[in-house]
Amino acid sequence: MKNLDSIKPVSILLVEDNPGDARLAKEALKDSKIINVINHVEDGVEAMDYLNKKGKYSEVERPDIILLDLNLPRKDGREVLQEIKENDDLKRIPVVVLTISKAEEDILKSYNLHANCFITKPIDLNQFMKVVKSIEDFWLTIVKLPNGK
Repeated sequence: MKNLDSIKPVSILLVEDNPGDARLAKEALKDSKIINVINHVEDGVEAMDYLNKKGKYSEVERPDIILLDLNLPRKDGREVLQEIKENDDLKRIPVVVLTISKAEEDILKSYNLHANCFITKPIDLNQFMKVVKSIEDFWLTIVKLPNGK
């Protein structure tokens, strides 16, 4: 059995402008079976600064997974997804699109931009918590994530 001190936490970047949804996602992941660190940014510009380690993010660790809303201020989530997947240093980070949109156009565009999955946020609080838990169960427990370089 591994010593818990030697286990590297999973680093999650949550890109979400809705404070309520961000709080719920953090709360659902807080009680995770997997040790994780959640970093939260509120718009697309901030997300790209974080991922490119610009300004106040110069010392951050690269995330192991990104939870990305599509409808963001300053820079749309679709643009963020495109920039991530076109960048050789970032493109292997799994991006889970977690958005209110059910539009077929958004689903298709997200997959065409190489999103790893597309999940529509439920409006019901309990269902939202269930969805975040299922993301955790699949992406943090079952899937083998690439090493952070």
